[in-house]
Amino acid sequence: MEITEKQKIGENLLYVMVWTVIFLVPVLNAEMMSEIHINMDNILVAWRKILPYFTIFIIHNSIVAPRFMFKRKYGLYILLNIIGIISVFLMVEFYERSIFDVVDIRQVSPSKKMSFSDLEIYWNILLGIFMTGANTGIKLIYQSIRDEQIMDSLKRQNLIVEMEYLKYQINPHFFMNTLNNIHSLIDIDADCAKNAIIDLSKMMRYVLYDSGSEGISLQKDIYFLNNYIELMRIRYANDIDIQMSYPTNAETLNVKIPPLLLIVFIENAFKHGVSYNKKSFIHVSINCVEGRVVSVIENSKHTISNSDHIGIGLENVNKRLELIYDNQHELAIDDGDPNIYRVKLIIPALNG
Repeated sequence: MEITEKQKIGENLLYVMVWTVIFLVPVLNAEMMSEIHINMDNILVAWRKILPYFTIFIIHNSIVAPRFMFKRKYGLYILLNIIGIISVFLMVEFYERSIFDVVDIRQVSPSKKMSFSDLEIYWNILLGIFMTGANTGIKLIYQSIRDEQIMDSLKRQNLIVEMEYLKYQINPHFFMNTLNNIHSLIDIDADCAKNAIIDLSKMMRYVLYDSGSEGISLQKDIYFLNNYIELMRIRYANDIDIQMSYPTNAETLNVKIPPLLLIVFIENAFKHGVSYNKKSFIHVSINCVEGRVVSVIENSKHTISNSDHIGIGLENVNKRLELIYDNQHELAIDDGDPNIYRVKLIIPALNG
């Protein structure tokens, strides 16, 4: 995964920087810099004393920690780490005694060593354990960062999948109602039915191509809503009062909103707010105020209980709003008036 690779690169760069500084310490030593000629013997002595710690780090970082620590084999990890540290320093001790038995490097003048202090083997072992512990701590920190970023990435992917699922759950419901409208229109006026099919094709183009994006311009969404309302207006003729108001200035119409949100409320208004034998109305108002899109949908109410008003479509749009806006939106459904059902939705305009 790309996140994991980036974090590994960052972790390895940190190690390279730290060890580069450590190996440069003897070269940049203040006493050495005062000399006319740099004494390479002193630098090599210092590097020879650093080398065991570097060897322990390489073994721990590339083998012991990944294979045992991060696979939760803690007992084996501690045992192998201690054995590895002791083995490295015992080999160093044996090497120095067998190779440098003629000239003891401990007899070199302290002012010429340009390296870490000479330590007894048990102090070297303790320092090695401390170093591997610090290495483990750094690896755990980076592992935690990697896990958190991977979880965030998976959450975003799950949100996208869930939103797409919810969106396409709405579409069949919407088209089923629209096709039923056209079917009813065929028996009344064939020419109007043909025009209705053209309007439907425009709406299908919106759903298939435009609604795939996270945000759509308010202008396109309003155009889509108008097509739907015109289809419904043909079906109901002049039996109901349908009004729709929206802004006309270009700046407002270019703000972005999630696609296929408002259609759910308007569809439900037609489904539950229209009666063939009673006076009915549907009023839609859309506006943009201080970067927030305010939509108000009001319709007449003819049933004693409107519990069915919150159907699959409204449940899905509620979930989508929560996923997209994380409680930064406002959705108020007023069912208190016996004659009017009112929905008010306030959503922040999307960036981009």
